Amino acid sequence: MVIILASALAAFLIIGIVALIKFIQILNHINKITEKAEHLAEQAEAVGSFFQKTAGPIAIGKLLGNIAEHIFGGRESKRSKRSKNA
Repeated sequence: MVIILASALAAFLIIGIVALIKFIQILNHINKITEKAEHLAEQAEAVGSFFQKTAGPIAIGKLLGNIAEHIFGGRESKRSKRSKNA
């Protein structure tokens, strides 16, 4: 009876130690994944702020280009030529 209980205890201890090691490995893997996700989020935020800062000057440039096109009599677009011919 003592031998059976001792062997069952040893088996449970070995299984518990292996399970604990695997659990720690999984947690480390999840930690690496979250670090990569945070890094990607920071990069996306930096790109977003860049576009937010450049959106104003681009809009102003496009507005000035449209004004210059109207003032200097820009060429008609293909779309407007098609609508006149139809």
